[in-house]
Amino acid sequence: MKPVVSTGQAYCCTVLSAFAIVILSFIGYLFKIGHESMMGSIDDPENGEEVAKTVFGAVFVYLAFFVFCGLQVYLIRRQDRIQL
Repeated sequence: MKPVVSTGQAYCCTVLSAFAIVILSFIGYLFKIGHESMMGSIDDPENGEEVAKTVFGAVFVYLAFFVFCGLQVYLIRRQDRIQL
């Protein structure tokens, strides 16, 4: 298989996706437990469980990006090794 994206794009997407997974997982956890920093104001959502489900849905999207871009990095490295 050939890589679809360039080397820089693959690495950038992989790193950004990893950070997004960590940060969104933490935010989703705070909504799930109803932490005061997320649920304490009158402008904040009433149902933290539903918000947490939505945030965890975004985590799964970023997980798919992470897997795709990680495979692109693997293919680029393998292609470079074969050409040498």
